[in-house]
Amino acid sequence: MNNPPKLGGRRSGGDDQVGDLIGHRREDPSLKQSIELKPFVVIGGRGDLGAGEKPMEIEPANKEQEETAPFFVIGLRKTQLKNPNNHISINDVIPVVDLMEPEEAKDLIVKACEEVGFFKVVNHGVPIEAIDKLEAEALRFFGLPQHEKDQVAPANPYGYGCKKIGNNGDVGLVEYLLLAANPELMVSQRSSIAIPGDSQLFWNAVSENVGAVREMACKVLEMIAQGLKMEEKNGLSKLISDEKSDSFFRLNHYPPCPKLDEVAHHRVGDEDDERKLRIGFGEHTDPQLISAIRSNDTTGLQICLRDGTWVSVPPDPSSFFINVGDVLQAMSNGRFRSVRHRVVVGDSWKEARVSMIYFGGPPLNEKIAPLPCFMALGEERLYHDFTWCQYKNSAYMTTLGENRLFHFQH
Repeated sequence: MNNPPKLGGRRSGGDDQVGDLIGHRREDPSLKQSIELKPFVVIGGRGDLGAGEKPMEIEPANKEQEETAPFFVIGLRKTQLKNPNNHISINDVIPVVDLMEPEEAKDLIVKACEEVGFFKVVNHGVPIEAIDKLEAEALRFFGLPQHEKDQVAPANPYGYGCKKIGNNGDVGLVEYLLLAANPELMVSQRSSIAIPGDSQLFWNAVSENVGAVREMACKVLEMIAQGLKMEEKNGLSKLISDEKSDSFFRLNHYPPCPKLDEVAHHRVGDEDDERKLRIGFGEHTDPQLISAIRSNDTTGLQICLRDGTWVSVPPDPSSFFINVGDVLQAMSNGRFRSVRHRVVVGDSWKEARVSMIYFGGPPLNEKIAPLPCFMALGEERLYHDFTWCQYKNSAYMTTLGENRLFHFQH
């Protein structure tokens, strides 16, 4: 199918909840095989295989269903392929949201948050000229001699980092600038983070991009609120538009991988399937509400589906990709999915990967609790209440790959 799919499942009987795009867990032995995309119709059961629940039952979608009910029949089925790399392209799965079509977008965004935790936005309103200007400034900075970059304040948390990610032993083939995206801190960091060369040009480009991407992120959160029929349209967006919002902005630079023996190693699949990957940024979820990612035309970003399969995200410099973060998963009582993702560096890249990411976080003292619209009658709460400050401090004490929300589960 050439058109971007709408996610969901069709139930021909009963009120069984449809949860996952792929209704299987890691212990399924068939996960050693690659998978291809096929439409299906859900006819019963669940996709998340909770305790005591029956597996999701599916049947192939017929041609008429594909053409007349696109909201209902799109999904994934596992099937063995000749491709041994255990990867699939996400081209036929990734939800594409047009922000210029708000009525359609609000429902599609909610479904994407539930089923994938990841989607692409087009007609986003961020000026391409501003993006190009910041990318040029990022390339200028990362192209400086290493000794000049090392003179910039080390990332603690804001500043320049190279290979070391956080303080808990994580490393990757990446160098980055981590910056505050709070309007007040953005002013003060101009003096604390000394960018070589024409620093004013750099900071102006950062400020213009952060403002435009924040506005886009607020629009996405407002569409989520509308899709959920929340009383306040800005019930979510106000958390990142607040002047005390604890948001971040990161510029990443991933050079092509030079030698296999100089890179990090990573295990995928089950214990018998060890493969060496060039890890630029190890697998993790983002702690905040949402993240907005834009990159140049170099590949590398991968997301993890619910069954543990990693899929590559085709780059699109004209669009943004949105991640659901841990805080939004907690506020949805687990209904929205904080997607695990990573960056794998290629040795055949023609140019380095450059990405810019806005991490939309709430004020430090904001209490994080399930929203009423997510709590069905008698539904059990999955997480304790916590403040963003408590969660952030906890996250900084863990390695990238840990399940940070686990520490806040009931």
